[in-house]
Amino acid sequence: MRVVLEGLITFFGGLIFIYMAAVILVYSTMLVLALIHLRKQYLIDKSEFSEDYVHAMHWKPVSIIIPVYNEEAGIIDSIHSLLNLRYPQTELIIVNDGSTDHTQQLAIEKFRMIPVQMDILEQVPTKPIKQIYRSEIHPNLLLIEKENGGKADALNVGINASRFPYFCSIDGDSILEESSLLSVMKPIMKSNGDVIAAGGNIRIANGLDIQLGAVFQSDLSKNALVVMQIVEYLRAFLMGRIALSKFNLVLIISGAFSVFSKKWVIEAGGYSTNTVGEDMELVVRLHRLIKEKKEKKRIEFVPEPVCWTEAPQTLSVLRKQRRRWQQGLVQSLWRHKKMTFNPKYGGIGLISFPYFWLIEGLGPIIELGGYVYVLIAFFLGDIYYEFALLLILLFILYGTVFSVASILLEAWSMNTYPKLKDVFRLMIMSLTEVFWYKPLTLIWRFEGFIHFLRRKEDWGQMKRVGLSKKGISE
Repeated sequence: MRVVLEGLITFFGGLIFIYMAAVILVYSTMLVLALIHLRKQYLIDKSEFSEDYVHAMHWKPVSIIIPVYNEEAGIIDSIHSLLNLRYPQTELIIVNDGSTDHTQQLAIEKFRMIPVQMDILEQVPTKPIKQIYRSEIHPNLLLIEKENGGKADALNVGINASRFPYFCSIDGDSILEESSLLSVMKPIMKSNGDVIAAGGNIRIANGLDIQLGAVFQSDLSKNALVVMQIVEYLRAFLMGRIALSKFNLVLIISGAFSVFSKKWVIEAGGYSTNTVGEDMELVVRLHRLIKEKKEKKRIEFVPEPVCWTEAPQTLSVLRKQRRRWQQGLVQSLWRHKKMTFNPKYGGIGLISFPYFWLIEGLGPIIELGGYVYVLIAFFLGDIYYEFALLLILLFILYGTVFSVASILLEAWSMNTYPKLKDVFRLMIMSLTEVFWYKPLTLIWRFEGFIHFLRRKEDWGQMKRVGLSKKGISE
């Protein structure tokens, strides 16, 4: 019996070792691809964003949709940032999804909105609309009050009400830099419509000096939990999404800031209202539609544009967010499981789905098992002790080296955090990730997997404190 047990422990340890080595190899490849891409972008002449270029006739108008639910802490700053965008033609559609706070009242009062009558063609089924308001000082600003139906339903209402061929989805707490929409629309315009969706880069805004929707100072948050999320975002956006996007393999573009062709989204059925991860679900369905129609369309991630968003500041809220993200990811992978290893879907089926299943979907279970193995191995001694040390080295390599590399890439290419002390602090904090932050997120993501198995729908609403230093904007 003891021999069998020892054999199982050895086999399990070897399996985890092989898995971690494969993950490190995959991320190393992604890091090299990201470095090559960012190097090319660094050498591009930035003068293309001159005033003549901005106002060129070939830019297509964009409808900006802001679904909101209890966003009184940040909605005014968010609207101000969208009104300040450098883009030839936009319309702003705020969709109030049955808020129970002062979100709607603040917007109506601040932007002098009055009730109007509008005919809206229901191209995607939604919950009923109660009232529509238009700003007297910004005629391109609408507010739609509707029955509560969730974020996906609110986005579908915005799609139905939009007038333009492309729409941009923005979270109610997000702040865009003035050239962000130009940047994220650039691959769509340069491809002559072959790119049907593009997602922008997300950065965490906690601790910034934000006034009237403009970022005046990029100070690093003093909250250790927020700083670790910044490290995590840098690694995810600057490595994973750049590499996958290069080969049209990206399955996730952030719902906090992304642009879509309205025609293609409507054909895909709009946002799914019966999933907790509506942004990934839409991207997967678009990829599936493209392949089944045998069209040569692309979905891209654009690292240059920056969208600032509020991150959780407490463990309880972060736990709910990560649990929901993991549940939504596995839910989408399972719904479209027939695409996995299916050559009919090209690289999406042969590369993207296996990657997301093995590294993003099942990864938390395997990695958490690795942590448990290390604890058990230290008590068993002998060869298990050596195996445990080897796994620890792999965990440190995986959890710190790639994080530090992402921070250095950010400092070199984007310069979001220009102060040297902030860069050093990010690097030092990343060295601690493997000892406390990583295990916590693995546990929360494992919970998300269990929620998927139990078919438990749990959005996990995050309480906002606002991006402005004043809290709710005056």
